[in-house]
Amino acid sequence: MIDLILAAAPFALLAVQDPAPLPADWSAEKCDLYQQAFSDALAAVGPVGLRPGFLAQNDAFIASGCTTQGTVCAETEAEIALADLLTIMTMNEGMASTFVPFGCKAPD
Repeated sequence: MIDLILAAAPFALLAVQDPAPLPADWSAEKCDLYQQAFSDALAAVGPVGLRPGFLAQNDAFIASGCTTQGTVCAETEAEIALADLLTIMTMNEGMASTFVPFGCKAPD
């Protein structure tokens, strides 16, 4: 039994360590990752079904340094599929799902 406890001790120390700190400029890195993810996703699915306004809103989000959440409104099936894909891609990079710019204002 003592041998089992001693063998597990190094792993117990790993479990209580703090996670790796985020890079100093994580916001800028997230924006770079999002821009690359958008480019990759667009190349994979193509532009069919994406409105020029949707693409322009996305470009504006990136130009803002990815600071204007909720400003890209996905309306068509293709846009919603792309938004879903980008949400998954950014989450796989360690970003929260709230990072992506997607959101539509409710009609008045």
